[in-house]
Amino acid sequence: MLTNLNDMLHNAYEEHYAVGSFNGYSYETFRGIIEAGRKAGNAPIIAAFGAKYLSNMTLKNAYSIIASIAEECPNQQICIHLDHCKDRSVIIQAIRAGFGSVMFDGSALPFGENVERTKEICDIAHACGVSVEAELGSLQAGMNSHEGEVTDREIYTNPEQAKEFVEKTGVDALAVSIGTVHGMYKGVPKVRTDILSEINNEVGIPLVLHGGSGTPEQTIRACIKNGISKINVNTEISMAAVECAAGKIVERPHLSVLSFTVERCVEETVLKYIRFFKEGNNN
Repeated sequence: MLTNLNDMLHNAYEEHYAVGSFNGYSYETFRGIIEAGRKAGNAPIIAAFGAKYLSNMTLKNAYSIIASIAEECPNQQICIHLDHCKDRSVIIQAIRAGFGSVMFDGSALPFGENVERTKEICDIAHACGVSVEAELGSLQAGMNSHEGEVTDREIYTNPEQAKEFVEKTGVDALAVSIGTVHGMYKGVPKVRTDILSEINNEVGIPLVLHGGSGTPEQTIRACIKNGISKINVNTEISMAAVECAAGKIVERPHLSVLSFTVERCVEETVLKYIRFFKEGNNN
């Protein structure tokens, strides 16, 4: 069952658990993501398609693949989400294609311009029943990152600015910068849950953690306790699938076997995260 982000995250926020947002780039990866949610008791999942992957397939292609798989899962909430997009025209295309959620990434813009452009996207998306995620602050790029840029530098989200941002834009979910990275960590993570707690107290809406790959479980639990309701995982899934494929390809299998291997590996990796995120801060 397809839904928007808002319908998923408010319950997660109130009940102190997180919904996983997992990037897919092909039929096999999307199939593995959704199948993992089904095996986790029809857990809600976010099937994310990053604007960076438009060379892999069009927005309509991505929507059609996910929607066709979702038809087989009538009891499972599935949100098709456009991840990390800076281009207004691409966001409008995603809304028209049927995406239930879009992320406008204005994190590199001056605060005032980020507010203005995010509000414009919110006005357009909300009129179509589509949820909007925005970002305030900036994450560094870690190892094997395919989301960030090497020039990215870490800028922590300012709690007072976050409050103003949410009030002026009407955004549904806010991605914050508290020390996680895009990709894998180069050293010991130093995640500022104290800043996160301040942001949560100021804004009172679901918060988003980008850079879930490799973040310690105790840190994730603390983040969920302090308002994180959506957690993005991309790099770890990609790395695991590539390793599985590399191990299989030496056997020179039929391409169909290789595709199935990737799907199963994605499913296993995503399933681990879904179960953990569903536990939230209850353990």
